Amino acid sequence: MKTFQFEQLRTFAAVVDEGTFEAAARSLIVTPSAVSQRLKAMEDAAGLILLQRTNPVRPTPAGEAVLRFARQVRQLEWDALRELGDGGDGPTAPIPLVVNADSLSTWFLPALESLPPDAGAWFELRIEDEQHSAQLLRSGTVMAAVTANPEPVQGCSVESLGALRYYAVASPGYVRHWWPDGPDLTAGSRAPVMNFDRKDELQGGFFRKLTGAELTAPRNYVPSSAEFAQAIRLGLGWGLLPEQQCLADIRNGALVGLAPADPVDVSLFWQRWKIDSPVLNQLSAAVRQTASRQLRQPGS
Repeated sequence: MKTFQFEQLRTFAAVVDEGTFEAAARSLIVTPSAVSQRLKAMEDAAGLILLQRTNPVRPTPAGEAVLRFARQVRQLEWDALRELGDGGDGPTAPIPLVVNADSLSTWFLPALESLPPDAGAWFELRIEDEQHSAQLLRSGTVMAAVTANPEPVQGCSVESLGALRYYAVASPGYVRHWWPDGPDLTAGSRAPVMNFDRKDELQGGFFRKLTGAELTAPRNYVPSSAEFAQAIRLGLGWGLLPEQQCLADIRNGALVGLAPADPVDVSLFWQRWKIDSPVLNQLSAAVRQTASRQLRQPGS
């Protein structure tokens, strides 16, 4: 197999990022024909189809390996240019990261804010359930992830961040309606429950552990962390909230703890590409330091 040229790798990443050959051509300031020729040359060199010609364009399994490589080369190129004093104001594209919604709404943004202004990085954040984010690393879509997976994706390092603690809560009005004698999750399955989306297994797992039964209650789906919490406060269902979003409301009576002695701790990990990138190193240090203050650490 022949090696890929820098311009081919840059073009491949642009096509995946932009979604079409035409949009990639505009971003690279070349013609769509040039984009097509570069990608055909790559596929001829690899002897494999690297892109699905869908709308938007998607990498094939072989193309995912090329995408990881292309983005690693691009990041190392930016890092080198900055060290040589030729990086301008920073990279010309954001660093793609994946974070679960609850981390994004509670502790992750302060980690980004803590980076020095001259770090020369900005970010494209993707939201994905902490149980499913590893696939985005595996495909080369993102460079780093907050994930619940302790097993490193190939080509990545992993470190523990701590645990995000959740409490089962409901509004006082909800409790009065469904459990007039006091909160009792074991009292029946008609009381509606909140789920973030159809991949959200947090409430079901908590209920199973607490009662030994499957959760069969009606579900409301609200795929936004802030609105999910608001829906619980409005009495649309019970659900689990990060302690940062609910402890103050439990103390002032705006929310009722349903099982205060049974919190749920979700262990989180930081996975990132194993490349010696100053920007990724700074980002990892900021995430590590912020998590040490905001997440539950062993023995705490």
